[in-house]
Amino acid sequence: MKVAILAGGLGSRLAELAGSRAKALVRIGEHPILWHLIRYYCHFGYHEFVVALGHQGDSVRAYFGEGAYRLEHTGKPSLQRWRNEASIVDLVETGQGTENGGRIKRLAPFLDGKTFMLTWCDGLADIDLHALLAFHRQHGRLATLTAVHPPGRFGRLDLAGDLVRSFEEKTTSEHEWINGAFFVLEPGVLERIDGDRARFEHDVLSQLARDGELMAYRHGSFWRCVDTPKEAEELNVLWRNGAPWKIWEASDAGAGDRQ
Repeated sequence: MKVAILAGGLGSRLAELAGSRAKALVRIGEHPILWHLIRYYCHFGYHEFVVALGHQGDSVRAYFGEGAYRLEHTGKPSLQRWRNEASIVDLVETGQGTENGGRIKRLAPFLDGKTFMLTWCDGLADIDLHALLAFHRQHGRLATLTAVHPPGRFGRLDLAGDLVRSFEEKTTSEHEWINGAFFVLEPGVLERIDGDRARFEHDVLSQLARDGELMAYRHGSFWRCVDTPKEAEELNVLWRNGAPWKIWEASDAGAGDRQ
């Protein structure tokens, strides 16, 4: 199963840390957020990644070019494929001004028409991805998101059991459930994305919820957003003191360590 990762957003609140690099390259410890996500998914046996590029996409290409990956020829101008002993990473150009729903839509030709996982480069967690996938397969709907307890500035989920009844923009309570990303999606979700201007949460998830096609996998353990310098520093502190998301062993095949 392939894992899609969105790495093309502006990341304006992380600009002072990102500089001329993509938000996905903001470092937690010695490695960028993107590395942590790839390493995490590899631990669970997911080794094929499709990364949507946009803002500062050249910096992501350069990161892989400087590391333990080798470039493979694809014959497709919008695609770079990088491979190491443990993973294959397809870097797909999805445009500068494309909304996140549009970026996902542009990944469709590289997802093989099959069930896939999806997440953003702005959150880390200790989710059991095997349990997440089992939950998705059991309920049979088009989409599963991971519901988490947030700091209080995210979109609120109205849940009836595990069914998402509505998807709202904001919440102020730490006791609510919010969308923590880490999705499992059927290819039918891609058919519901109209084009480059589609916003995934507002346009796609909201409609899936109204149609009874969006389910929530409840994750009550560790989840943190990486959206501001303060949040990045908090995760750096955790990395130095036993990061909850670092569940892999040093000997695990992963994303290819590089300094």
